[in-house]
Amino acid sequence: MNIINRAKDIVLNPKPTWQQIEQEPSSVKQLYTQYYMILALIPAIAGFIGLSIVGVGMFGMTVRVPIVSGLVQMVLSYAMGLASVYILSLINNALAPKFGGISNPLNALKIAVYASTAALLGGFFAIIPMLSILGILTGLYSIYLLYLGLPVLMKNPQDKSVTYTIVIFIAAIILAIVVGTV
Repeated sequence: MNIINRAKDIVLNPKPTWQQIEQEPSSVKQLYTQYYMILALIPAIAGFIGLSIVGVGMFGMTVRVPIVSGLVQMVLSYAMGLASVYILSLINNALAPKFGGISNPLNALKIAVYASTAALLGGFFAIIPMLSILGILTGLYSIYLLYLGLPVLMKNPQDKSVTYTIVIFIAAIILAIVVGTV
């Protein structure tokens, strides 16, 4: 799998890409090492650069996170992102039967990994902290990717996809709050 082509395809042409993802063999190791671990570096490194090197400007002054603190924050956010996507896949898998879908741990992880592509790519905006708000838009697109992927990979009826997506999104927000607190 070519990571650049997959990221481009899932963002620009998601419907047929979800069909392709559903058909291809994969493993947890492959999803992490050949895709997610690489893309998850984007928001971690961009956040470090934005907060520790560029800094946040307000009222004529620039505030920067000290380099060592920024590095620690970068490593922790990266590690928590790796754990969070797996936890989110467990939640997705557990909820599938409640929305008429089929439990499939590997497909649940595929959805968590590939649906997060837009948000991970949007992490690039953190290089300039004032543009970080644009990362929210890419996160919203990731919700749309999730919505498109659920019926394909988790086999839930299309009419339950909106509710299923909202429930997973709420779980993701709660997970983000817990991770942010840690």
